[in-house]
Amino acid sequence: MTSNIRKLEHGEIREILARCDQRVIFDKTNVIPDDSELNKSLKEYVGYRKITSKSVLGLDIYQYSSYCEFEQTLIPFLFKKIFHSTIKLCLENHPFIFQKYSREIIEKHFISTGDGGFIIFDNPMHSLLFASNFAIVLRIYNAFHFYPRLRKIIGGMSVRYAITYDKIYQYANNFYGRAIINNARMIASDNLNRCLIGENVHSWFTTNMEGFENLQVITIDDIANIYEFSQDDYDKSLLNTTTDKLFGKEPSRREGIINSDILKIGNIKTKQTELNVYNLHLQVSLRLVNDDDPSQEKVVTVSLGNLNTSGI
Repeated sequence: MTSNIRKLEHGEIREILARCDQRVIFDKTNVIPDDSELNKSLKEYVGYRKITSKSVLGLDIYQYSSYCEFEQTLIPFLFKKIFHSTIKLCLENHPFIFQKYSREIIEKHFISTGDGGFIIFDNPMHSLLFASNFAIVLRIYNAFHFYPRLRKIIGGMSVRYAITYDKIYQYANNFYGRAIINNARMIASDNLNRCLIGENVHSWFTTNMEGFENLQVITIDDIANIYEFSQDDYDKSLLNTTTDKLFGKEPSRREGIINSDILKIGNIKTKQTELNVYNLHLQVSLRLVNDDDPSQEKVVTVSLGNLNTSGI
């Protein structure tokens, strides 16, 4: 539930500096000081090796600045409505996987960028499912089924996705870490509206289900045996009392993840960091019911990402 994110306190760092450093010093002769005591104290306090890894889903509205000024003022409202609808779908469609989450928890771990944002989850499965459900709501909007008159006013919308898995920590009620930095770099490097995957995410799915390709055949019981979901703090009774809309008790070609392709497309070199990047393409089929009129339902198949493997 992302509650075990390491939180660095301003006051504690200030106390370390007060003990091992001086705020201001004006000596007649400038001397580079010995920082060994301060360095040791800060490393002990931060404990970087103990900072846990979290998954970050990056969402970016493609070419937001190209919309006219009036439409731009409406897009934050639209994004928020799609965001909230996606949260609702995730909680309803994946009760076992998202059992530790609520709307408030997901919103608390959302970092807005104005034209999208970053969402922090416990592991890459949460990020992937949120992205898939977001793509479904977005398709419903683009197809004039979700606020159709608003859709006509604003026009269509495309979103770029990126999923990373790395260190995350909290300071002064904000989130920082390599998972966010790398995610932002991946999104900024893409201009083809893809769903980009970092190396650690690729490794997570390879380790836990022998690769992304097996998303087509994996069941909810298989997911329950993944290490993160097999812990005692997950309520296994939900496997018998609830239904996952994408992962059933048996694989299905009619609903769920019906196609999955993953290809390595290159790397990003920024400063001293090199990121291996993969291109993910999923086809997801889901039966949707109109909450305002339950008699209305529709099976929708959408793609998350695309098959364009041009360089990055």
